[in-house]
Amino acid sequence: MKNRILLASLLMTLGVGGSAQAQAPPRKKLLFIGEVKGFEHDSVSHAMATIEKLGQQSGLWDTYLRTDSELVTKQKLTNNAKNLDYFDAVMFYTTGELDLSDEQKTALLSFVKEDGKGFLGTHSATDTFYKWLEYGGLIGGYFNDHPWGQVHCQIDVEDRGFPATKHFPAKFPIFDEIYQFKEPYSRDKVRVLMSVDANSVDLKNSRVHRTDKDFAVTWVHQYGKGRVFYSSLGHREDIWDRPDIQQMWTEAVKWAMGLTQGDATPRPKP
Repeated sequence: MKNRILLASLLMTLGVGGSAQAQAPPRKKLLFIGEVKGFEHDSVSHAMATIEKLGQQSGLWDTYLRTDSELVTKQKLTNNAKNLDYFDAVMFYTTGELDLSDEQKTALLSFVKEDGKGFLGTHSATDTFYKWLEYGGLIGGYFNDHPWGQVHCQIDVEDRGFPATKHFPAKFPIFDEIYQFKEPYSRDKVRVLMSVDANSVDLKNSRVHRTDKDFAVTWVHQYGKGRVFYSSLGHREDIWDRPDIQQMWTEAVKWAMGLTQGDATPRPKP
């Protein structure tokens, strides 16, 4: 009798566990494009591997790594190839004028704007598609030189309530390649999460173009129904190994995919 009770208890436990496992939500799908048509960043492959690892560690998403843009389409593809309808977000670590057709460009914009999916960009994703102005509106701005190259500087965390930046202190040091941006970048259009402390860099450098001392590093914005996250950090491979940066990207992907909430309302510089 005692053995029967133990067996019944074990079966119930296994049944509950199996039911809970069956009800676990499916993993999200992230398409990471590392296509390069300009400057060759050594860190692209490491960045892609890091984002894939973070998805596996969190158990929240699977990452599809590509160095071409074939899957950026809504047309049906053959040979088991996925198209944008399969993914929940797209991430770019890119440079130059990528080989996208007009259909692909329209598909990427509608993927975010109409379908409400996510788009993430890192570092030179803003050094991409200068001839396609709608892309500038999607990502939030264009690269406009890096006056100091790789430099030791201080990062101001302007929004410590946003999921991807709340774990940072109010200010922290970093050694990376720092960008400045031009239109369509505007604080009227994006919510800046992190920026460079202008007092920590040489403003007399002849390549400094921003007289307003506004050197954004990380921002978010709503693009139609979708969510966009961008951070210029990541030129160096060691940046991708930093636990705080990895946490930022984990939370960024979650937010872009709609798994968490965060205010993307544009606001003036504090």
